[in-house]
Amino acid sequence: MKPKTTETHELGQALSLDERITAALVGAAVGDALGGPVEGYTPEQILERHAGRVHGIVGPWNGDAWRTARPIAPYHKGDGHVTDDTLMTHALIRVYAKVRDHLDAYAIAGHLVPDLMTNPRWIPELEAEALPLQRIFLAEKWLVTRLHYGHIDPREAGVGNIVNCGAAMYMAPVGLVNAANPAGAYTEALDIAGAHQSSYGREAAAVFAAAVAAACTPGATPNSVIEACLSLAKDGTRAAIETVCEVASRYSDFESALRPLREAVTPYDTVGPDYRAPSLGARRPSRLHTIEELPVALGMLTVAGGDFRHAVLGSVNYGRDCDSIATMAGALAGALGSEVPSDWSKTVAEASRLDLWEPARTLTEVTREVFERDVHRRRSHEEAFAQLRSPGCSD
Repeated sequence: MKPKTTETHELGQALSLDERITAALVGAAVGDALGGPVEGYTPEQILERHAGRVHGIVGPWNGDAWRTARPIAPYHKGDGHVTDDTLMTHALIRVYAKVRDHLDAYAIAGHLVPDLMTNPRWIPELEAEALPLQRIFLAEKWLVTRLHYGHIDPREAGVGNIVNCGAAMYMAPVGLVNAANPAGAYTEALDIAGAHQSSYGREAAAVFAAAVAAACTPGATPNSVIEACLSLAKDGTRAAIETVCEVASRYSDFESALRPLREAVTPYDTVGPDYRAPSLGARRPSRLHTIEELPVALGMLTVAGGDFRHAVLGSVNYGRDCDSIATMAGALAGALGSEVPSDWSKTVAEASRLDLWEPARTLTEVTREVFERDVHRRRSHEEAFAQLRSPGCSD
């Protein structure tokens, strides 16, 4: 990808680990909440419905009729409510808090699935306390079906599921635990996502985690994040990211980029032009295709030069699966060090009845512990390898 000429500064050069983790997780939740009420619509429909572009938190698409209006009912999307993207992200952080080390597919079976099934929590879109299982989409219910009821090997449980962004949307914590280590994030997320997804859905989860890890590197920029993604991504995911971000590098405002980015990702997207009426080949395994959400989120990050507000609003006004696109863009911009607007985060936290900062504090603590474990393991390996290189030496 050619360097973006408008990118003239480095983001977050002096930010600490806890500041990056907080901005990434709060930013993801804010993006999720902003995108929720316009999910599934086109940029043209959004423009008409809101008499202009969305520039902040808006109400439900169908106003007070949200309880019964199809196809959204019974979810209260809008007014600052987070969706399942954030619920799953916070659930994964709770798994890290229990394991306090790197995760694998078995951790998903042993900890995430029971959490979804047995612990009632406040669900903002239902305006009630309920099991997270009662809110998550079919692609996430698959986790419970396969792992709890089917007793499938966790490493293979994702095979046969809908291939979508279900696993990718909550992988930011993996990137943060592996801050500044994109390859480590990619490998860990690939293992975790095997319990949930296959094919390009699993690949996207790994690449998104790598992107978040790369964004945490001091001096990182949107370009360096994309370079890290391209160094790790495979098949259609890599091709789509390269194509979309190349197109994105020609624009500096999201309005002019909306249609070009959609046109750039179209050859790789299986869903088709009508988001609510997917094509026959939609969400099926393929080495040639990709989920739409990750390349577009990276594209919007490029258009925005890493600026949180611009990247998230571009993602929101893109429409289609824009809550997940904005979740990813928000996490990446936050990890880069772009400030999350405090009025947005305050409103989302209050409306969703969630402490958006507590999960960040928890994950920061776990991340430091995991790093110390990694250092100890690496030193032990170095000592053992040194002895292998010098047979007979014990010191």
